[in-house]
Amino acid sequence: MHHPIPPERYFPYLTWCDIEAMPDPANVVLVQPLGAVEQHGPHLPLGVDAAISTYVLAQALQSLEATVPAYGLPPLYYGKSNEHLHFPGTITLSAQTLLAVLMEVGDSLYRAGFRKWVLMNGHGGQPQVLDIAARDLHQRYPDFLVFPLFTWNVPNQAASLLSAQEQALGIHAGDAETSVMLAILPEQVRMAQAIKEYPPGLPEGLLSLEGALPFAWTTRDLSRSGVVGDAIAATPEKGEQILDSLAQGWTQVIREIHGFRQPSPA
Repeated sequence: MHHPIPPERYFPYLTWCDIEAMPDPANVVLVQPLGAVEQHGPHLPLGVDAAISTYVLAQALQSLEATVPAYGLPPLYYGKSNEHLHFPGTITLSAQTLLAVLMEVGDSLYRAGFRKWVLMNGHGGQPQVLDIAARDLHQRYPDFLVFPLFTWNVPNQAASLLSAQEQALGIHAGDAETSVMLAILPEQVRMAQAIKEYPPGLPEGLLSLEGALPFAWTTRDLSRSGVVGDAIAATPEKGEQILDSLAQGWTQVIREIHGFRQPSPA
């Protein structure tokens, strides 16, 4: 069940007695990997987002010193993926269902005495839902510290390994994701079917696919193949470098969350 998370850091392997006996559960860091089951072009499997988050978390926990109590929760594979519904195989939750799941898991963790929960999201279609869950849980329980974080937002080497065009437009199943999958699950990558496809006719000016001034889109608006980026450029060597740097960033984040205290006015 635990693979690839270290077994001693895998939350479902604990007993209720283990949890009851924890000396300071309020400062235990629980990390929830989140992903999606959605199309990732003709060359990648449906479970890319959860796989990358889980492997990054596993490597981070392996590097984390034993004095920092932290556990990985089972990955939540289903997410809000309706932007990919026009491609076969995509399974999506509604925003309301995903929000309800997160709220109820959060309620359960709080009742057990935990106060630090990290939502480690690997799917770009749902950060807003996680933001709402985190804020609502903290409003409900003022001492519950919930961190809605994106797997790729920690310091990492990806940008230095990608072309300028890929950095600007490679948002799905492109060089970075394909490279990491070649490093972690190479037998599931079909490089003979890898594609380079960027969206045509994007507006020039301030509007963009993502970022500060985005517009709404579905994947079929941008791509025939489901790829938005250059998967052909991917290599396992780049994937290893990206994975290692992401894991280092997450090790530091978990350390900081362990030591984090909620700010309060004087």
